[in-house]
Amino acid sequence: MAGIVQYVVVRGDLSKVMSWPLGAVVAQACHACTAVIHLFYNDTHTQAYLADLDNMHKVVLEAADEASLRTLCAKLKENDIQHKLWIEQPENVATCLVTKPYPKDEVQSYFKGYKLLKT
Repeated sequence: MAGIVQYVVVRGDLSKVMSWPLGAVVAQACHACTAVIHLFYNDTHTQAYLADLDNMHKVVLEAADEASLRTLCAKLKENDIQHKLWIEQPENVATCLVTKPYPKDEVQSYFKGYKLLKT
């Protein structure tokens, strides 16, 4: 289904400030993506997204730090945008936020202030 996107927002400070290895940061995004697909598996948009695996569209963005990620989480909750905030254990630290698949025009505006994640 054209126009369905999944937003992945990763904390930039994990690698830039806290010196997490790239693989550990990528793992956080993978955990969150897997969890959100599981949580919203029966959702119509999720099913459409999964029906065309070779054409999945993800946008991977950067949040400055944990506070920024939690602010985004609160904004999404306020507006009933379904997502998963990944909390890494045992550290109990928020590392990544992923939306369930949505039509891009329904959720794009929530992510306008974020830039693409860079290493």
